[in-house]
Amino acid sequence: MPDLTQTVDLLSVLADPTRVRLLSLLAEAELSVAELTRITDLPQSRVSTHLRKLKDASLVRDRRDGSSSFYGLDADNMSGSASELWKLVHGRLDDRQLVKDQRRREAALAARTSRLRWPDEVAGQMERHYSPGRTWEATARGLLGFLRLGSVLDIGSGDGVNAELLAPRADRVACLDLSERVIAAAKRRLERFENVDFHVGDMHDLPFQAGSFNAVLLLHTLTYSARPQLAIREAARVLAPGGALAVVTLANHEHQTIAQAYDHLNLGFAAAELEAMLHAAELRIEQCEPSSRERRKPYFQVITAFARKP
Repeated sequence: MPDLTQTVDLLSVLADPTRVRLLSLLAEAELSVAELTRITDLPQSRVSTHLRKLKDASLVRDRRDGSSSFYGLDADNMSGSASELWKLVHGRLDDRQLVKDQRRREAALAARTSRLRWPDEVAGQMERHYSPGRTWEATARGLLGFLRLGSVLDIGSGDGVNAELLAPRADRVACLDLSERVIAAAKRRLERFENVDFHVGDMHDLPFQAGSFNAVLLLHTLTYSARPQLAIREAARVLAPGGALAVVTLANHEHQTIAQAYDHLNLGFAAAELEAMLHAAELRIEQCEPSSRERRKPYFQVITAFARKP
């Protein structure tokens, strides 16, 4: 049996029309603060304040679901006197505002049921839609953990961005580029790695002995070659038996002005053309096909090829 103070406190909680509205809404369904705010047309701060008082009085409970909190009538923990008093109040309520609230509650519940979660909305095209933190770079860094590489040659390495990803997973990474300035930048980027070496050299005349590497990369490099067949032959020469060559390059296009702006020496390649060059270098082709298309004009396509030395 509650004492006088407890009874007065409970009556005080139920004496506020807004708290009675909220209790009426929560009597038959769990609702989030956002849903209660839309249903009642009250500021969120006001709704949260009243919910806190109802929770302190053990009339409502909350539970977390992801980033949202849902509130409901706390029938299990409500005292007998509080339960009896609420049943008495609720049973005698007959107000147009409460009827309107109930209609809005049903609409909110229907909207919640019909609203798809983000993964469901973008299913089948997930890679085309933004999601916080979900970038190709983040994905690539996550997948790199599966790699265990031996000796790697990055032809046309630039300032070492690829080598930075591979060095922790390789026994050795050799960076080769024609530009002394670019190689100097790569040295600064990669100075913390002891297993990376740097070379200023020509992709058509590699300064390495035959069979020196387990893996060779030609990533966005062949567009800087006027003799791509020779570059591929050289890459194949320095591969050890069983070693793999990875080629990523632009598919053939007609945008001469853009090619000149980036100092490209050719307009990309057809997949069949690249395949023929890999065959001519006596490599066993595992893949050679268009792998992606840019989403902005002029919609450049990229060809990816993997080939292995017998």
